[in-house]
Amino acid sequence: MKESEIERIASLAEIAREYDLDAIRVRIGEEEIEVVRRSQGPAPVAASSTAPASAAPEIAAPSARTKRVTAPLVGVFYRSAAPGDEPFVNVGDTVGVGDVLCTLEAMKIFNEITSDYAGSITRIVPENGDLVGLGDDLFWIEP
Repeated sequence: MKESEIERIASLAEIAREYDLDAIRVRIGEEEIEVVRRSQGPAPVAASSTAPASAAPEIAAPSARTKRVTAPLVGVFYRSAAPGDEPFVNVGDTVGVGDVLCTLEAMKIFNEITSDYAGSITRIVPENGDLVGLGDDLFWIEP
């Protein structure tokens, strides 16, 4: 591992500790670094991977009409209000302005994310429990 990668991981670990995050993930180009804190272990676990472009999953591109709902803050993405509850929305559901789409947990506070658009959900970008960054796509909606 290069010195610059070690420094990057150490910086991410410090951010995770400072803000009491369970995990933090950063993607720069094709490189992705994830730091996950474990309460039983003294140090964070870090993983770094570089995936070839051909290994990326095939995802349909959004149309020109697609409206994107993006993360207004850094947090953990949850599709339902509580474990075992039905998701707020699924792909194919029709939503209106103000409908709750998901929650983002940041610093032990659950923030409801509502739709700014009316239409049909065509894609839910993150997986349940993923850490999302400010401005990351959460949902694609077709009017």
